[in-house]
Order: sequence, then C-alpha cells, then structure tokens
Amino acid sequence: MRKWIETTGRSEEDAIAAALIQLGLDRDDVSVEVIERAKSGFLGFGSNPAKVRVSYGPDDQPDEEQPAPAPEKAPVAPAKDGLLPEDEIIIAQEPAAQADDAKAQRIREFITGLMAQMQVDATPVITRGENGYQVVLQGTGLGAIIGRRGETLDAIQQLTNYTVNRGQSNRTRIHVDAEGYRAKREAALEALARKVAGKVVKYRKNVTLEAMNAYERHVIHSALQDYPDVTTYSTGTEPNRRTVVAYAPGEHR
Repeated sequence: MRKWIETTGRSEEDAIAAALIQLGLDRDDVSVEVIERAKSGFLGFGSNPAKVRVSYGPDDQPDEEQPAPAPEKAPVAPAKDGLLPEDEIIIAQEPAAQADDAKAQRIREFITGLMAQMQVDATPVITRGENGYQVVLQGTGLGAIIGRRGETLDAIQQLTNYTVNRGQSNRTRIHVDAEGYRAKREAALEALARKVAGKVVKYRKNVTLEAMNAYERHVIHSALQDYPDVTTYSTGTEPNRRTVVAYAPGEHR
C-alpha cells in the first residue's frame, strides 16, 4: 500500500530533503507532489515555506494514497466491575498546568506580540520544568515559524531568551518548539546517522554530512558514539561546520 508524508522547507528541494532524511530513503525511492510553493517575505517574516507530499512504499493501490498507519494502541485491561464499552476505554491524561508567574507572563507577552508581527496565528502554551520554561506554539500555518531546518524557530527562541532575560540577575533557559519539530528533527538526524554509518562500514569510506548547527552535530555524535567501526568528528568553521562519519576499524568493540 502506498504511503505518504508531508514536509515543509524554505524551498521545494529543502522540503524534499527533509522528507528523505525522515524516511531514510533515496530520491529514486519516492514520488513527490508539490502542494505549496515557497513564498519569500520581508527579512524572513511573513514568508511561507514550500510544502510537499512525498509518497513511498509498494504501489499496490495506485488510485488511493493512504498515510502511514498510526501505531497500534496498547490493549486496555478490563475494568473490575465489568462495565467496559464494547470497543475500548481511552483514559485522558490531564495536560500540564501552564506557568503563570511573572517571567511566564513576559514570555507570553513577547511571543504573542512577535507572532502578531509575523502575521502567524499561533498561541504560546508555557510550562515550567527543571530545565527552564517550555514554550509550545499551537495554531495553524506553523511551517512559516519553523523555517529551513528550524532556523526561524531557533531565531525566535534566541530573541525570546534575550528579551525576557535582559537585565535579570538569574537567567532562565527558554525552549521554544512548534508542531513537535525538535523531537522529529532529532529522530530524523539519528536515523540519518545510522544510515550513513552503515554505508561507511560497508564501503570503508568516510562521509561528510551537510553543514549543521552545534546541537544537530551533537545529535549525530551521540547517535554514533557506540557504533562499531565508526568514529565522528567535526570540521570547518561556523556556520559551515560539518560532521564527518569516519571508518575506524575496531572502534567501540
């Protein structure tokens, strides 16, 4: 059955590349449909990313595309009183309470104003944990505030940290995310790292990855730190610093 995913990027090619990284496939393994063309804005604000649908898998039913199936739900144990619905019980978990202290209010005020300037319909949901404040942007058309490889999202995070912590003696880390992008990107990078490492070992040749920021390079290094016969290191200078996946027989054995 044919499956598909939708991804966004600064250009059509960036969106396709993001899908290939996430799927761990080559360009010849998929077919691409451009859903939205990229639209440039002023200084990156008000721009719209390109959106593509990438189809993959056996073409058993060419007339009906289906998205990838959702993971199966864990079986639900019967209730002791025997009063189960016919199908299943879904237990709703209460969402974490939003932070409402003075700093959280400053974060909310700044991001709300920034979203209005960017003409993006997004609302910040702010919670506080051990590592600072977590801000999740919820709304529609959030691809515009993620940007190519999360560059716009990173800029929003940096601006928020600078503005909210300015003049404060105790700086607090503020982490900003949208549509679960950061977790998806991390998973995609880990999959890419393993795929590249397999090719390095198979062909015994080093592979230099595309330029990445410090956090993304760290994800690659961590993913392959115990991979047999492979080592990693970084080369070049920012913003074009790259990770090299190198063949190293006997490493991590």
